[in-house]
Amino acid sequence: MSGRIGAAAAAVLLEGWTPSTDRDAICKSYEFTDFSAAFGFMARIALRAEQMDHHPEWFNVYNRVEVTLATHDADGVTNKDVELALFMDEVAS
Repeated sequence: MSGRIGAAAAAVLLEGWTPSTDRDAICKSYEFTDFSAAFGFMARIALRAEQMDHHPEWFNVYNRVEVTLATHDADGVTNKDVELALFMDEVAS
């Protein structure tokens, strides 16, 4: 298990990510050109998440994907969340 770093510290390291208002987690909303692009993003992230054994909470409507990251067994944000967030940003760009 990765050491807990907290949402505030993680948000400082990550562009566009914000601390959750109700728990130690980080959040970001991505907007794509259409549903296919959003779904493709989610598919790529799903493959990496499986490799990491670290799965995002997300919500998708058409071209928008809202993501929340936290490490459940640490009860908060860890380096695993930062690593996955950086990968998401790389894929989305």
